Amino acid sequence: TLRGKVLPVGGIREKILAAKRAGIKEIILCKENKKDIDEINPQYVEGLVFQYVSDVEEVLQLALMNEKVDHPKDFIF
Repeated sequence: TLRGKVLPVGGIREKILAAKRAGIKEIILCKENKKDIDEINPQYVEGLVFQYVSDVEEVLQLALMNEKVDHPKDFIF
C-alpha cells in the first residue's frame, strides 16, 4: 500500500510453481498468505524457503543486498 503495508495475494499455488520452475528458491510473501502455503501439498514447496512479511521495510531488508551475487540470474530473453 502507499503506507508500506504488504497485502495478501491470490493464486499462491500457481505463483509458487512458476517460481520453482524459474529456479527461485526463496520467496517473500505477506504474513496473511502463510495459510495458503500450509494448504499446498508439501512436495510442491520442497526446497523452497518462505519469508513472511507485513511491511515494505521487511521486504527491502530481505530482498536487497550490500554485496553482489556471483552468478546472477538473467531474466532477459
